[in-house]
Amino acid sequence: MKDNYLVIDKRVLADVYEKVVNAKNLLKDGKVKDVTEAAKTAGISRSVYYKYKDFVFEFAETSQGKKVTFSMIIKDKKGVLSEILNYISEEGGNILTINQSIPINEAASLTLTVDISSLDGDIKTLLEDLAKIPNVEKVDFIAME
Repeated sequence: MKDNYLVIDKRVLADVYEKVVNAKNLLKDGKVKDVTEAAKTAGISRSVYYKYKDFVFEFAETSQGKKVTFSMIIKDKKGVLSEILNYISEEGGNILTINQSIPINEAASLTLTVDISSLDGDIKTLLEDLAKIPNVEKVDFIAME
Protein backbone atom coordinates (compact mmCIF):
# COMPACT_ATOMS: atom_id res chain seq x y z
CA MET A 1 0.00 0.00 0.00
CA LYS A 2 1.40 3.37 -1.02
CA ASP A 3 -0.45 5.64 1.43
CA ASN A 4 0.29 5.93 5.15
CA TYR A 5 -3.24 6.83 6.24
CA LEU A 6 -6.52 4.97 6.41
CA VAL A 7 -9.95 5.88 7.70
CA ILE A 8 -11.23 2.97 9.76
CA ASP A 9 -14.50 2.50 11.63
CA LYS A 10 -13.48 2.35 15.29
CA ARG A 11 -15.80 -0.60 15.88
CA VAL A 12 -13.24 -2.90 14.20
CA LEU A 13 -10.20 -1.56 16.08
CA ALA A 14 -8.80 -2.56 19.43
CA ASP A 15 -10.22 -0.25 22.09
CA VAL A 16 -6.74 0.96 23.03
CA TYR A 17 -6.78 3.46 20.14
CA GLU A 18 -9.99 5.08 21.29
CA LYS A 19 -8.61 5.21 24.82
CA VAL A 20 -5.53 7.08 23.55
CA VAL A 21 -7.80 9.62 21.83
CA ASN A 22 -9.80 9.89 25.06
CA ALA A 23 -6.61 10.58 27.03
CA LYS A 24 -5.55 13.23 24.50
CA ASN A 25 -8.98 14.90 24.82
CA LEU A 26 -8.80 14.85 28.63
CA LEU A 27 -5.47 16.67 28.45
CA LYS A 28 -6.64 19.11 25.77
CA ASP A 29 -9.81 19.98 27.70
CA GLY A 30 -7.90 20.46 30.95
CA LYS A 31 -9.89 17.77 32.77
CA VAL A 32 -6.67 16.17 34.03
CA LYS A 33 -3.39 17.74 35.06
CA ASP A 34 -0.87 15.44 33.36
CA VAL A 35 -0.31 12.42 31.13
CA THR A 36 -0.19 10.02 34.08
CA GLU A 37 -3.68 11.06 35.20
CA ALA A 38 -5.01 11.08 31.62
CA ALA A 39 -3.72 7.57 30.95
CA LYS A 40 -5.09 6.23 34.24
CA THR A 41 -8.51 7.84 33.64
CA ALA A 42 -8.63 6.48 30.09
CA GLY A 43 -7.63 2.99 31.25
CA ILE A 44 -4.28 2.71 29.50
CA SER A 45 -0.64 2.80 30.54
CA ARG A 46 1.56 5.83 29.99
CA SER A 47 3.71 3.78 27.61
CA VAL A 48 0.66 2.98 25.45
CA TYR A 49 -0.28 6.66 25.43
CA TYR A 50 3.20 7.71 24.30
CA LYS A 51 3.41 4.88 21.77
CA TYR A 52 0.24 5.92 19.91
CA LYS A 53 -0.40 9.60 20.74
CA ASP A 54 1.22 10.89 17.55
CA PHE A 55 -0.44 8.32 15.31
CA VAL A 56 -4.09 8.18 16.41
CA PHE A 57 -6.38 11.10 15.65
CA GLU A 58 -10.04 11.74 16.07
CA PHE A 59 -11.70 12.62 12.79
CA ALA A 60 -13.95 15.49 13.75
CA GLU A 61 -15.66 18.27 11.94
CA THR A 62 -16.36 21.32 14.03
CA SER A 63 -18.51 24.32 13.29
CA GLN A 64 -15.27 26.10 12.40
CA GLY A 65 -14.37 23.46 9.83
CA LYS A 66 -11.68 20.84 9.51
CA LYS A 67 -8.11 21.70 10.37
CA VAL A 68 -4.97 19.94 9.24
CA THR A 69 -1.41 20.48 10.43
CA PHE A 70 1.57 19.47 8.37
CA SER A 71 5.29 20.14 8.37
CA MET A 72 7.60 20.84 5.50
CA ILE A 73 11.29 21.22 4.81
CA ILE A 74 11.86 24.02 2.32
CA LYS A 75 15.00 25.40 0.72
CA ASP A 76 16.07 28.91 1.67
CA LYS A 77 15.11 30.48 -1.67
CA LYS A 78 13.24 33.70 -2.34
CA GLY A 79 9.49 33.23 -2.91
CA VAL A 80 9.13 29.59 -1.75
CA LEU A 81 6.90 30.39 1.23
CA SER A 82 4.84 32.76 -0.89
CA GLU A 83 4.31 30.08 -3.53
CA ILE A 84 3.20 27.56 -0.89
CA LEU A 85 0.73 29.99 0.70
CA ASN A 86 -0.65 31.08 -2.68
CA TYR A 87 -1.18 27.46 -3.73
CA ILE A 88 -3.06 26.61 -0.53
CA SER A 89 -5.23 29.71 -0.92
CA GLU A 90 -5.97 28.96 -4.59
CA GLU A 91 -7.12 25.46 -3.60
CA GLY A 92 -9.59 26.89 -1.05
CA GLY A 93 -7.51 26.39 2.09
CA ASN A 94 -7.38 29.05 4.80
CA ILE A 95 -4.02 29.34 6.54
CA LEU A 96 -4.51 29.51 10.32
CA THR A 97 -0.91 29.35 11.60
CA ILE A 98 2.57 29.57 10.11
CA ASN A 99 5.72 28.61 12.01
CA GLN A 100 9.05 28.74 10.20
CA SER A 101 12.48 28.10 11.64
CA ILE A 102 15.58 30.07 10.79
CA PRO A 103 17.24 28.42 7.79
CA ILE A 104 20.20 26.21 8.63
CA ASN A 105 22.30 24.68 5.86
CA GLU A 106 20.06 26.45 3.32
CA ALA A 107 16.86 24.71 4.52
CA ALA A 108 14.09 25.70 6.91
CA SER A 109 11.41 23.81 8.77
CA LEU A 110 7.87 25.05 8.15
CA THR A 111 4.73 24.02 10.04
CA LEU A 112 1.31 25.09 8.78
CA THR A 113 -2.18 24.64 10.15
CA VAL A 114 -4.85 25.04 7.49
CA ASP A 115 -8.64 25.12 7.59
CA ILE A 116 -9.58 22.72 4.80
CA SER A 117 -13.37 22.94 5.13
CA SER A 118 -13.55 24.81 1.80
CA LEU A 119 -10.79 22.88 0.05
CA ASP A 120 -11.50 22.20 -3.63
CA GLY A 121 -9.85 18.75 -3.54
CA ASP A 122 -8.79 16.32 -0.87
CA ILE A 123 -5.98 16.55 1.67
CA LYS A 124 -3.92 13.80 0.03
CA THR A 125 -3.83 15.68 -3.27
CA LEU A 126 -3.02 18.95 -1.51
CA LEU A 127 -0.01 17.43 0.24
CA GLU A 128 1.20 15.66 -2.91
CA ASP A 129 0.95 18.88 -4.92
CA LEU A 130 2.76 20.87 -2.22
CA ALA A 131 5.62 18.37 -2.42
CA LYS A 132 5.91 19.12 -6.16
CA ILE A 133 6.50 22.86 -5.64
CA PRO A 134 10.09 23.76 -6.54
CA ASN A 135 12.36 24.00 -3.48
CA VAL A 136 9.97 22.02 -1.25
CA GLU A 137 12.05 19.07 -0.08
CA LYS A 138 9.61 17.23 2.20
CA VAL A 139 5.96 17.36 3.31
CA ASP A 140 4.65 15.36 6.30
CA PHE A 141 1.10 15.10 7.64
CA ILE A 142 1.03 15.73 11.40
CA ALA A 143 -2.59 15.91 12.54
CA MET A 144 -6.19 16.54 11.58
CA GLU A 145 -9.05 17.84 13.68
